[in-house]
Order: sequence, then C-alpha cells, then structure tokens
Amino acid sequence: MKQTTLISAILLFAFHLAFAADKPILVSAEWLQQHKNDPDLVILQVNFLRLDYEQEHIEGARFLWPGWLAPDSPEGSMNVPDPAKATEVLQSLGISNTSHVVLCHPKNEVSATARMFLMLEYLGLRGNVSFLNGGVEAWKQAGYPVTKEIPTYKQGKFKPKIQNLIVDKNFVVKNLESPSVTLVDARAKRFYDGDPTGYPRAGHIKGAVNIPYPELLNESNLFKPESELQGYFNPVLPDKNKEAVVYCFIGQTASVVYMAGRMLGYNMKLYDGSLQEWTRIPELPMEKTEN
Repeated sequence: MKQTTLISAILLFAFHLAFAADKPILVSAEWLQQHKNDPDLVILQVNFLRLDYEQEHIEGARFLWPGWLAPDSPEGSMNVPDPAKATEVLQSLGISNTSHVVLCHPKNEVSATARMFLMLEYLGLRGNVSFLNGGVEAWKQAGYPVTKEIPTYKQGKFKPKIQNLIVDKNFVVKNLESPSVTLVDARAKRFYDGDPTGYPRAGHIKGAVNIPYPELLNESNLFKPESELQGYFNPVLPDKNKEAVVYCFIGQTASVVYMAGRMLGYNMKLYDGSLQEWTRIPELPMEKTEN
C-alpha cells in the first residue's frame, strides 16, 4: 500500500511539474495548427491597423494593437503601460493568468510583436507566452488558411503580477561599471559605432556591447536556430548569470534581442527610455567605436 501511495504521489508531482513548465518561446506554424484549439490557448495577432487585421488573420486570432500595451506619450515612445489599463485590455481579449498566449505578426513586424512579448511577460505571463516564428507569412507558407471572420470569446480574468524586467536611466547610470550587469545595444553596428541617427548624440552608451537585432533573423523574418543565436551572444555575454540590459532607439527593436536572450537562458531586461531619452541628457556618457 505504501509503495502504491508513493508511486501515486510521484506521478501526481510529475503531472503538476509538467503542467507548470514554461511554454515554448518559439512555436512553428505546424505546432500552432496542432494546438490552436487547446482550451487555454489565445492567439493574438499584432497589427498597427485594425483594417489589416480585418482583411486577414489566423482563424481564432484576436486583434492586439501595440499602442494598448506600449503607449506613446510626451515623455517618449513605447512606454510601459498603466497596469490597470493593461489589465482591462488583456481581460477584454479573453486572457486569464492561466492562458497560453501565442503572438503572431504580419509581414515583417517582428520587433513590434517582440515588444508585445516583453510586455506580456512584464505584466505577469512570463512562461505562458509564445511567439509564432515567421508570423502570418510562415503560417500561410505552411499551407494553412487565413480568414476575415472575427472570433467571439469570453472576458478573461487576468490580474497583473508585475515582473522586474524594465529599468530606467537611473538603473543604467548606477550600473555603468557594474560587474554583474552588461548593457547591450541592439541597433545595427554602424549606429553603434557612431553613424549619425538624427538623435542629439551619436554612438552608444559608454561600455555597452553590440548584438544587432537584424542579424538574429533570417531573410524570411524567422529567428535563426539557437546554435546560431548563441554565436552572437557568446563573444559579448559569456556569463549567463549576469543581467543583460538591452536598449535601442525607443525600446522596440531591442525586444528582439530580449527574446533571443530569453530563448538562450539569459537574464534579460530592457532600458525602456533607450537612446531617445539618453542622448537628450548631455551629462549621460556616450562613446563611439575607435577605428
């Protein structure tokens, strides 16, 4: 009897462990086709215009406008949302804390959708958010249909659990020379090196390393295999125990590097103000690459 009880306990523990395991960060079109009717699955299609979503979306996908979770303001572009307003948005999309959200992007809108991935993790869905690799185009190329039919669904029961994933300029200043934090510039190398950008100052935050986000994707806007991604991270982030704080122009394209780092097991965060803020404050140090 004791042995039977022990076996039952082990099986129950294994079941809960499997249930609690993080969902895959990247999923394929084939995976989504197999799982799109799972009871807790919610597909969000990220479109800047509702009209585009209404013209074409994956069956069952709900419309997510980036401005709902990363609003612009007089203080800057793509800000962290007010938790109460974000909660209303997620609940209206039928999302609960137990939902498994799969994000998909139209055409080449990888970075805006990656920012939505980051914001969902920030709001408390870390481990329950996936990203359709290649987006709607990969879905269509796999032979699966799109539709104009708008889905119906019930109100969700989401409650935010804010995660420590966003930092401000004060954190960056404090950790410029910290051995436990590495700043990562996600822009193309020429901007990192010092090519003019139209911002008040050119170059990169002093001490930052460079992982150019476009190089993490292939010509079809698919994330490269993890073995290739690791090749971009290893030279500048050899220690996965260090915090990696990514930034770019406004905090959008850096989200692609954030996602890649998450896939590889790094402790990733975002400096949300990015260079839109940093370059406008003269006393904050910047530098250019020496030839």
